[in-house]
Amino acid sequence: MSHKPYTGAAGGWAALASTAKHLVKSENVAKNLKTLLKTNQDHGFDCPGCAWGEKGNRATFRFCENGAKAVNWEASSRRVNAQFFAEHSVAWLAKQSDYFLEYQGRLAEPVVYNSQSGHYQAIAWDEAFQLIAKHLHRLETPNQAELYTSGRASNEAAFLYQLFGRRLGTNNFPDCSNMCHEASGYALSSSIGTGKGTVTIEDFEMADAIFLFGQNPGTNHPRMLETLAHATHRGAKVVAFNNLKERGLERFANPQKPAEMLSGGSSPTTSHYFTPKLGGDMAAVRGIVKVLLARHQQALLHGDRVFDLNFIKQHTQGLESYLIEVEQTSWQKIVEQSGLSQAQIESAADIYHQSDRVIIAWAMGITQHKHSVATIHELTNLQLLFGQIGKDGAGLCPVRGHSNVQGDRTMGINERPSSAFLESIEQVFGFTPPKKPGHNVVQALTAMLKGKSKVFIGLGGNLVAAAPDTALSTQALANCELTVSIATKLNRTHVTPGQQSLILPCLGRTDVDEQLAGPQRVTVEDSFSMVHASAGLIDESREHMRSEPAIIAGIANAAFGASPVDWLSLVEDYDRIRDLIEQTIPGFERFNQNLQQPGGFYLGNSARRRIWNTATNRAQITCHSLPENIISAEVRALSDNRIFVLQTLRSHDQYNTTIYGFADRYRGIYDEREVLFINPLDIAELGFKEGALVNIETLWADNIERKVKGFKLIAYDIPQGNVAAYFPEANPLVPLMSKGDLSDTPTSKSVAVVLTTSADSEIAIALS
Repeated sequence: MSHKPYTGAAGGWAALASTAKHLVKSENVAKNLKTLLKTNQDHGFDCPGCAWGEKGNRATFRFCENGAKAVNWEASSRRVNAQFFAEHSVAWLAKQSDYFLEYQGRLAEPVVYNSQSGHYQAIAWDEAFQLIAKHLHRLETPNQAELYTSGRASNEAAFLYQLFGRRLGTNNFPDCSNMCHEASGYALSSSIGTGKGTVTIEDFEMADAIFLFGQNPGTNHPRMLETLAHATHRGAKVVAFNNLKERGLERFANPQKPAEMLSGGSSPTTSHYFTPKLGGDMAAVRGIVKVLLARHQQALLHGDRVFDLNFIKQHTQGLESYLIEVEQTSWQKIVEQSGLSQAQIESAADIYHQSDRVIIAWAMGITQHKHSVATIHELTNLQLLFGQIGKDGAGLCPVRGHSNVQGDRTMGINERPSSAFLESIEQVFGFTPPKKPGHNVVQALTAMLKGKSKVFIGLGGNLVAAAPDTALSTQALANCELTVSIATKLNRTHVTPGQQSLILPCLGRTDVDEQLAGPQRVTVEDSFSMVHASAGLIDESREHMRSEPAIIAGIANAAFGASPVDWLSLVEDYDRIRDLIEQTIPGFERFNQNLQQPGGFYLGNSARRRIWNTATNRAQITCHSLPENIISAEVRALSDNRIFVLQTLRSHDQYNTTIYGFADRYRGIYDEREVLFINPLDIAELGFKEGALVNIETLWADNIERKVKGFKLIAYDIPQGNVAAYFPEANPLVPLMSKGDLSDTPTSKSVAVVLTTSADSEIAIALS
């Protein structure tokens, strides 16, 4: 492993070189280059990567470095077929790296696990569907089935999937959003009446200030960098609060600007950068509000005001109790928990105060803590005090990951569906869907661990690698009587079979989807509630692959016949699925016709129109106290040694659980993933040197050992007491039952750990 601090800007020639390398690596250079030029374009396909939106005037190419990796990875010419599985046992495959598994290529034919031989073997599609139906029919209750969904599923696939599940009789729809932005959905729904962000991509062109919390766009959604660089260029203030110093949040060289590329120049992406402690963002925002409240009170003495009192009076409730809480929160508590000085917080408050239009955006650095819902309520409160919701160039922006994770929720992938949605299902399809809330990811894994859930079906994704507490998650899948994976590539979940297990190969976003009525389009929804069509271009050998809608329809038809719909007829022409979506879900009127619009169509947002779909029909200013401690007293009492707060994160050669390579260029890491980022002062205080190997052990009060070994210390610009490591390698450290209040999101950004030498000798340093 080499650690070479990166001195260049994000993007630029290094990004182009990386794109070229992965293009060659795909072994399909000419076709993939042509394919890339159709990424995120009209009459092309939606990038299978992130959910960042596009402006109407689309450029020659609209993909980023990591989007190119995703496209090349999916468009591999390699194939994993029954012969491959005959040569490699599941036990052997389980010992290989996540990178090795996916690098083998596209899954090429349906296979079933033979527990006696320890190998997967070929199975006919109809036989696979009948096997699934057999297991479903012998369940004691439909709630013994868990229907998992990845955010990459299309709207059409997600709608059929939820209809299948509710026809089965369950609301057990654990999905990837349970592990990332569930806190955003809950917090926003309870405060402004919708779980979606209130901004559009055009709002970033009008904002005076953009406040970013807990996100690393350079790696996770790089197309956002162009938006931020343009904002700073036109004079907007972009203020970042991020635990680590990330190159993408400092400067960016735009590959689409020849002058910038040829001159070696770059543009700043932020004007101010603060590095709070893990879990300290809520305290930082509380401090901003405390500064502005004092100014508001002073202004009132002179007949003026700072807060938007007209908006507050007309649209909100809860102000009085919240402001009392703000006044009672001490600066000592704010500074201690945030890790920022009062002067730093005051400077951020100055920018907010001086800006008429403010966007607040956040990602998983905010959503994966115990107090994540409270933190997002705090962000919302700040915006409500100034009437920033429902104003052009302003609002709230949860930056979601997968390209259709928001669309899946719109389509009904929700373990707690609204009564209005269920009533619509009943009216359109003529059966009564279940009303009892189903399982989220944590609840599903718990049920499988206890043997209460017996069938797992995964529509995409890689649950074992994505979920917390890897050992327990692995055991949960192994406990099942049947596991089914609908997937494009081999992954960790597939080598964790249940008593019986199926892998069903599906088409990807880049593939031509040919059905009886001809080539089909699917649709996706981005982070800005824009819905647009996506049509694949690659028409290579895919004899035994089927589309996700076709696979779901095949399972449903085997289980229920033509009830409540003719499933097989629907997948002959996806327009028929969209007609049903139009009848069922508000906002999709004239669905097929609206898809003809360049760039798709906007679903709308009630809060943007200042319609508050809450119990009181007002936006709720919500009152929470700051956490007593980020790590609870109960956990802190478990060790006398120095306790660190760990966050898991992605490398730059990674998207979610998919590992494209072993370079984290912007952090200067090459050829290694088992590393631990740590403040250099902490290394010195521990008596170590950079590069030393350590074991990392979780503190959690359930007597289960959670430890990973041999991680290399990397000195990095991160607050003292905080450390960071890549997932899925560090997922074994995240306790399954360490979850967010009200959201059940795993607390992957605030795990209490102690470090020991690689020889397991305890570091005898007192708890600071």
